[in-house]
Amino acid sequence: MSRKRQFTGSFLVNVMMFSVMVVLAVGMEGCGKKEEGGRPKGPIPVTVMTVTPKDVPIDIEFVGTTESSHQVEIRARVEGFLEKKTYEEGGRVKAGQTMFQIDRRPFEASLQQARGALAQQEAKLINAESTLKRVRPLAERNAASQKDLDDAVSAEKTARAAVFSAQGSVQDAELKLSYTTIVSPVDGLAGRAKKQEGSYISMGQDSLLTYVAKIDPIWVDFSISENENLKLNDQVAKGLFTMPKGSNFEVEVRMADGSIFPQKGRLNFADPSFSSETGTYQVRAEIPNPIHSPKVIRPGQFVRVRLKGGIRPNGILVPRSAVSQGAQGFFVWVAGKDGKAQFRSVQVGDWHENDIFINSGLTAGEQIILDNLLKMSPEAPLKMIGVATAQGEPPAKKPKSPAKPEKP
Repeated sequence: MSRKRQFTGSFLVNVMMFSVMVVLAVGMEGCGKKEEGGRPKGPIPVTVMTVTPKDVPIDIEFVGTTESSHQVEIRARVEGFLEKKTYEEGGRVKAGQTMFQIDRRPFEASLQQARGALAQQEAKLINAESTLKRVRPLAERNAASQKDLDDAVSAEKTARAAVFSAQGSVQDAELKLSYTTIVSPVDGLAGRAKKQEGSYISMGQDSLLTYVAKIDPIWVDFSISENENLKLNDQVAKGLFTMPKGSNFEVEVRMADGSIFPQKGRLNFADPSFSSETGTYQVRAEIPNPIHSPKVIRPGQFVRVRLKGGIRPNGILVPRSAVSQGAQGFFVWVAGKDGKAQFRSVQVGDWHENDIFINSGLTAGEQIILDNLLKMSPEAPLKMIGVATAQGEPPAKKPKSPAKPEKP
């Protein structure tokens, strides 16, 4: 019994000592981790950018649609059978080029009849003039009555009026005959023919034959909302935006594939009133569009319109990635002169490509931190490894010092 109790007591003592050692080891390990985590490992490597206010060109972008600067409906002015279609559908036509030919024969016959009627009236006028010449001297010598003179004068005037009417009929017949040849009034691209050869052309809606769209220059229509207009006016009033001289913006067109149209244009129309239905007002730009150039804009395309020429005076641009947002708003980290991080609250403006404007909170000459932002804390020591000297340029890495020769 004594040996058994002695063995049991020794076993319990050994178990208790082992447990105490395990607890002490775990506690020492935890204390070591906490001390290691709370102790700074050294300066945080960062890339900084110097804040440099400068005038920044600002482009205002809208979505627009293209339309012909002069689109004309080609309609028949007289009725008749269509004999020929003398243009290529979808092709280019020039001003004065014949596009359709209506049967001329009925109109030539009408012209001939009108000319015959004019000849008859001219003959009657000659006879009336001769009669008046004979009667007037006789009436002066009282050899003819006053009634005979009045009748001769009236006959001469009636014949002269009939000649004028016949001349008008001839001109009308000539005009209708000329309308049988339908020509394009402008240079442009011709549309699909509504009538084919042999069709009878009548007046009214049936008189539409095709259309011609002038595309050089081309027009681009876009709309500006009331909110955008008020925002722009507010920025101008606060000095955050400067209009070009005379508000003469240069217009750049970006195509659907992202390419820039080579020709630049100008604004040529702005609606004086807002639309009560859409809350916008229409603006139009005119763009040179040479038809023989490799890239040509067609009517009906959707494009992006950029108004160039505006300036943001003394603008401060920083990369978007350098600006963070917290519960109290936007902020950046600034590298202080003592080489430590400083928290700085800022007010941001509009985005500009990959950068963003800072309206307030930064001054010229300060250096903002661009990377390792998640490791930042106030008064954290910093180690600069790169400097961006200008906004929008990639940071320049500091040159590495030459490697020291190793000791043998």
